[in-house]
Amino acid sequence: MKEMNGAEVLIKCLEDLGVKHIFGYTGAAILPVFHALRHSDIEIIVNSNEQSAAFSAAGYSRSSNRVGVAIVTSGPAITNTLTSVADAYGDSIPLLVFAGQVPEHKIGTDSFQHINVKGIFRDAARKVIQLSNDDDIETIIKDAYYFAKSGKPGPVVIDFPLDKQMKNHEYHGIDVKRFEGSYHDDRHLSESQCENFFKLLLNSRRPLLYLGGGLNSESGSQAVREFNELFGIPSVNTLMAKGVVDERHDLNLGMLGMFGTPYANMLIQENDLFFAIGVRWDDRVAEKVGFAIGTDIAYIDINPEKMHQIKIERSPKFTFIGDAATALRDLLNYARKHNIRLDIREWQIRARYLKKSWPLNYNRSSEYIQAAKVISMLANHVDESTKITTGVGNHQMLAAQYLSMQCPKSFMTSGSFGTMGFSLPTAIGVHYANPHSGVIAIDGDGSLRMNLGELHTIASLDLPIKILMLNNRSDGMVQNLQDAAYEGVRTGTQRPKDVNFAEIARSFGFSYAERVSNRNDLNVKMEAFIDAEGPCFLEACTDREEVLYPKVPAGGSYKDMILGPYIKST
Repeated sequence: MKEMNGAEVLIKCLEDLGVKHIFGYTGAAILPVFHALRHSDIEIIVNSNEQSAAFSAAGYSRSSNRVGVAIVTSGPAITNTLTSVADAYGDSIPLLVFAGQVPEHKIGTDSFQHINVKGIFRDAARKVIQLSNDDDIETIIKDAYYFAKSGKPGPVVIDFPLDKQMKNHEYHGIDVKRFEGSYHDDRHLSESQCENFFKLLLNSRRPLLYLGGGLNSESGSQAVREFNELFGIPSVNTLMAKGVVDERHDLNLGMLGMFGTPYANMLIQENDLFFAIGVRWDDRVAEKVGFAIGTDIAYIDINPEKMHQIKIERSPKFTFIGDAATALRDLLNYARKHNIRLDIREWQIRARYLKKSWPLNYNRSSEYIQAAKVISMLANHVDESTKITTGVGNHQMLAAQYLSMQCPKSFMTSGSFGTMGFSLPTAIGVHYANPHSGVIAIDGDGSLRMNLGELHTIASLDLPIKILMLNNRSDGMVQNLQDAAYEGVRTGTQRPKDVNFAEIARSFGFSYAERVSNRNDLNVKMEAFIDAEGPCFLEACTDREEVLYPKVPAGGSYKDMILGPYIKST
C-alpha cells in the first residue's frame, strides 16, 4: 500500500492497465494529472483540440484490442469531446475520457468552467462517473477500463474534481485480472440450440450471412472465417464489418445498404435464410429490406435491447444473446461433432455470377477526375497491413465500395453517427496503436476542414500518415440529395472559392504535399504519394457533378436500387 495524490493514482492505474499512450489537451483543472505524467513512461499526444483527442483515442481502440484514453480539462474542453464520445457510443467503441472538474464543493455553482458533465453525457456515453472525495479511485478506474470493453462496448466518461486530484489516497495495487475476469461472458449455445440452428440452415437452399461490427475483432473474424471454410455461405457486410472476412473472396459481396454494392443489394433479394451476426439493423440497411422480409431470420447479438426489438419487429426463427465469436465456435464444434455439411452449390454459383457480372463503374470518359477513379487506383495499394480511415460523405461510401479490406480492424469510419472531421484525428490514434502499419486517411474537403488543425499535429510529430483528399469544392453527398429532393436547388453545399489544401499541408511541414487537377497526371502523382515517406498529402481535385452510385432511394427497397448510367451487366 502506498500513499499518493489522486492524479498519481490515476496514472499508476493506467500503467497497471498497460496503457502506453494518452491523447489530450491540458488546462488548469487537469494540471495535477499532466504533472503526474512526468515520471511515467506513458506518452502524451497533444492534439489540436479536445474533440480530436477523443477521436484519436477512439481510433486507438477501433484499430486494436486496447482501450484508448483521452484526458482533457473542464468546461469547454469536456464538452468539446461530446461529439467524439457520442460517435464511439453509436459504433460500440470502448473509450475512456477523463475530464478535470472544479473542486467538489463548487460543483453546481457558477464557478468558472464548470459544467454538469453527468447531465450532458448521460445519453451519449455508456457510463458517466463523477468521482467524489469518498470514492476509491483505483477500483473505479480499473473497473471502468474493462467495463468499457465488455458486452456491447462503449465510452466511459470520468469527471475528476481538482481537489480529488490533489488529495492523498491509498493505492493498493490491485491486480487488474480481478476486474478483467469479472466481465468474462460465460454464455454458450446449448446442444439443443445448436440442433435448432442447423435444422433451419439445412432446410435452406439460399442462406446469406449478414456480418456486422460485433465480429470486427481478431476472435470474431477468425470464428466466422472458420465457420465459412466449412459451409461456404455467401456473405454481405455492414460498413462497420469491412475486413471481417477477406473482401477479395468471391463469396463475399461487400457492403449492403443504401450505398451498397450492386451485387450485395441484388443477392439479398433472393436469399431464404438471413443469418445476421453482430449487427444493429441500421436503418440504411434494414429499411431497404422492409419489416416484413420474406425470409427466415437467425440472429446473434450481445445487446439484449436490440434483440428484444428485432424479436418484435422481425420474428426471427433462431436467436442467441451473447458473444458472436463464442456462438459461432459453438455452432462450428457442433457441426464437426455431427459431421454436418451443406450443399448450396447453385446458390454459390449465383453469388459468384452476380459479383462478376455487375461490377462497380463510373464515368470513365469525363474530362474531370472522378472520385471513384481515385479510390479505385488507391485500391491497388491496399494490402493486409494497411489501415484506412475516412471522413463522412461520398468519399466514405466510395472507399467502402472499392477498397477490398483483408483484415479486421483495418477500416475505421464513423458509422452510426456519421461524423465529419473524423478521419484525421482517428488516423493519429490508429498510427500509435499500429506503428508498423501503413495508415491512409481518406477525406473530403468538407470533412477535412472540420479538424484541419490535425494537419499540424501530424506534421509537428512527423507521423508517417498519408492523407488522400478528394476536393470537389462542395458537400457532395448532401448536394446529391438536394438534386434529388429539391430539383437541383443547392443551398449551402458549395464553396464559392477554391482553396489549395496541398499548400496548407506544405506550410505545416508535410514532406510530400501535391495537388492534381488533370486526370492525365493522376497515376504519376498517386505513385509518388504512395512511395513518399513521412507525412504525405495528395489533393485530388474531382468532378463536382459526380454522383454516387448505386443508391437505394429514401423510402425505397432493394428492388428500387438505382444503378446510374455507368454500372451495367458484363
